[in-house]
Amino acid sequence: MNTNYKFAISRIQEEYLNQEKAKPFNKYIVLHRSIKQCILNKDLPHDWLLPSTRVLAQELGFSRTTINKTYELLQLEKLILAKAGSGNRINYDDAVNGDRNKTTSSPKKNLKYPPLSEKGSLFLKNMSLINRLNDTNLAFKPGLPPLDIFPVNRWKNLLNTYWRYIKSSGLSYQQSSGLEELKKSICSYLNISRNIKCNQSQIVIVSGNLQSLYLVTSTLIEKGDAVVLEDPTFPNVHSVFKSQGATVLGASVDEQGVDMNQIESFNHLKPKLVHTTPSNQYPTGVKMSLERRKELLNWASKNNTLLIENDYENEVANHRNRLPSIFSLDREDRTIYLSTFNRLLHPSLRLGFMIVPSFLTAAIEALQEHSHRFVTPSIQVVMNQFIERNYLFQHLKNITKTAELRHALFLLEFEKDNSTMFIENKEFCNLHVVAKFRKQVSEKAELKLIEILSQNNIVVYSLSKCFLGKTKEQGLILGYSAVRPHKIIQNVKKMKDIIQKAI
Repeated sequence: MNTNYKFAISRIQEEYLNQEKAKPFNKYIVLHRSIKQCILNKDLPHDWLLPSTRVLAQELGFSRTTINKTYELLQLEKLILAKAGSGNRINYDDAVNGDRNKTTSSPKKNLKYPPLSEKGSLFLKNMSLINRLNDTNLAFKPGLPPLDIFPVNRWKNLLNTYWRYIKSSGLSYQQSSGLEELKKSICSYLNISRNIKCNQSQIVIVSGNLQSLYLVTSTLIEKGDAVVLEDPTFPNVHSVFKSQGATVLGASVDEQGVDMNQIESFNHLKPKLVHTTPSNQYPTGVKMSLERRKELLNWASKNNTLLIENDYENEVANHRNRLPSIFSLDREDRTIYLSTFNRLLHPSLRLGFMIVPSFLTAAIEALQEHSHRFVTPSIQVVMNQFIERNYLFQHLKNITKTAELRHALFLLEFEKDNSTMFIENKEFCNLHVVAKFRKQVSEKAELKLIEILSQNNIVVYSLSKCFLGKTKEQGLILGYSAVRPHKIIQNVKKMKDIIQKAI
């Protein structure tokens, strides 16, 4: 018998004995009250499939007539729903039956619990900074590659091969920093694509850049430590540093990258870390010049500061003109290099990596061991094969070609008779564009517009949310690359109409 049925029947039997002792009525009435009480106690949760009348009658030693009468009463109260071919399922929907509100799990008064830690409170407070819309709409959600061209069958074949030949030893715990074969492949990939030379012992496999930042900040940041972030920057990055108790200092960005004069003005605060996106500044798309990269390294050396080089979307941003990474220019082992496959392949992959300075590797691995343990080995093995067989390079070419065509189409459609917004940087440099308003719009109006667009199945991010200080620019961050061409045309028109009416 189904294990779930056994669990359900045991709870019903237990409750039946209790009800029978208290109120010895007809069997079907006692059984009805027993199942109802199990539902109200959430011993049988919402959408749980109940045993068939035949199975339940056999297990309880009742007639099917008794079970049918019981189920009919429960259906009348809408405590269970009968669906043709699907059986009877628990329907624990508070909106259906008001008397069940009495048993829902609202916090009980006058109970005392330990307070949240200061860090826990900060993470909770800064959730408002996070860009995390759990929306299935692709138009025009930033941070997505062309999902429709991902080689699903190729990946599936590699994964099937992994499970076909897996040994029992492969199902045990794995090294927290990642599988050696994948780290070795990443070293080779970085050497060819970025001229980065590192030892595989420096590589830590993670689920994405946010996990990398969590590990780095947890290892290095004490409450009040000064850190410098580009202004504007990723809201999610800002949230991680604030939640770790850091004193966040914003340095503006000019046409060559982060402003060194502003960074130097923070010298007296002794910044511990600088987070930068030199290949593709977020959200502006500015590329840090070679001269500015060297200046930043010299400043870090003089001030005993570590640099975090977040090299997201580098393959797209620098497919024509490549500048050396800060990591490759660093001669003092003070750069932490972050990258992720999630923004290139697909976000549900949950796979990235960082290169950690030698003096930090043991501490980072220890924290990884105490928290996330390791990334799923099957994904690591398949990713290793994906790199070794040259599939990654092929796919990156396809991504760039597809995204570039969709970028051109998006610009063309967006700029047609658009009297409300414009795109300042028209260069193809990343997988999103930034649209600004032609007339002054308040931050409140910007957020209201984003809400209206969301109600109409168009997802965009706030530009003002990327700024750290009081001075903010209003606008929309629009991801175009995951949207098929005919949908780009349809949704751009729809979006422009909504903006026109709203402004």
